[in-house]
Amino acid sequence: MIDPRILREDPDRVRAAQAKRGLSDEVVDRALSADRARRAAIAAYEERRAEQKQLGKQVAQAQGDEKQELLARTKALAAEVKELEAAQGAADQAWHDALMSIPNLAADEAPAGGEDDFVVLETIGTPRDFAAEGFEPRDHVELGRLLGAIDLDRGAKVSGARFYFLTGVGAELEFALVNLANETAREHGFTQVVAPSMVKPRAMEGTGFLGQAADDVYRIEGQDMYLVGTSEVPMAAYHSDEILDGASLPLRYAAFSPCFRKEAGSHGKDTKGIIRVHWFDKVEMFVYTTTEESYAEHQRLLEIEKSFLDKLELAYQVIDTAAGDLGLSAQRKFDCEAWIPTQGKYRELTSTSNCTEFQTRRLDTRGRFGQDIKPVATLNGTLCAIPRAIVAILETHQQADGSVRVPKALQKWLGREVLEPVAT
Repeated sequence: MIDPRILREDPDRVRAAQAKRGLSDEVVDRALSADRARRAAIAAYEERRAEQKQLGKQVAQAQGDEKQELLARTKALAAEVKELEAAQGAADQAWHDALMSIPNLAADEAPAGGEDDFVVLETIGTPRDFAAEGFEPRDHVELGRLLGAIDLDRGAKVSGARFYFLTGVGAELEFALVNLANETAREHGFTQVVAPSMVKPRAMEGTGFLGQAADDVYRIEGQDMYLVGTSEVPMAAYHSDEILDGASLPLRYAAFSPCFRKEAGSHGKDTKGIIRVHWFDKVEMFVYTTTEESYAEHQRLLEIEKSFLDKLELAYQVIDTAAGDLGLSAQRKFDCEAWIPTQGKYRELTSTSNCTEFQTRRLDTRGRFGQDIKPVATLNGTLCAIPRAIVAILETHQQADGSVRVPKALQKWLGREVLEPVAT
């Protein structure tokens, strides 16, 4: 959640941030009203509670009719105190709900607008000119069939639409990508983690995924548990309710986990292939640091993502995501989008977000800095989302005969320089 002091002291800043995301500022007025009501409820309760305590002392010293009158007043006051306590609890909940519904305040540098209002920061590499090479590129679905790497028909048969099997060199390619991602993470000082894919509601809510993204989340029926869409969720909750040693920061983790997404709202989009699926594996970077250092750390995560795409020998662009396309918890987000030849456009492969203190305030993760204890900042960054990386590699490095050249960085993991067709 945002810092309540900002809401109280500079509500116009919050209104401006809502407008930048294309959202109503009604929630700001609602939160301020709830805060006033909460404070009034606390004052009323404490006033009657103090009167109750004072009356208790008088009863102990009174006798006869005076004592009976005081006892009657005590009984009536106890009922009033109980009602005021309940009113305070309701006011607290209303304030909490209003505060929780306000997204993180988008950075001043983040472009205003929606999904299409991003700003391209840089373009790296040049997309291949297949026409100049004398052949029409195949899409990853056809290449996956030729290589015996992707089985969509059996994925649909077994699990339904947007599921798949990776077989043969497809499975080998996944493990090679995971190994390369883990090697890259170690080179940059990250601690490797295998994270759970099922979490309690608090972890999901604490990371902001039960807000605007709730429709995309799988809930386990009959259990108070959720399947995660990214290991950002368990890693953000990893240090919940803890006070970290400020001297130990930054804490850098690289977590592997399966990820599950309903892809709500994507009806008719990317129905072919493995670009938009319900399940995929991913290696995700996650960092705890100070708010002051989070901005430099954000740039660091972006550079690591770029270096990984460079190892895959892909052409890509880096975009500054518009405020209206940020997740609830992100203050700023950069996406790296790889060129997909058969689509003739760049598609997101990785992203990195600075969530500042938004998640740690919800999950009560703080740091001790001398005599001060205060919330820390969190950041996340995709190192490798497997299916989209496979799509980009197959389509970018394909050859006229349907074989695929293996990027040099992956060759030691795959034990070959070329993936050869096994079907015609």
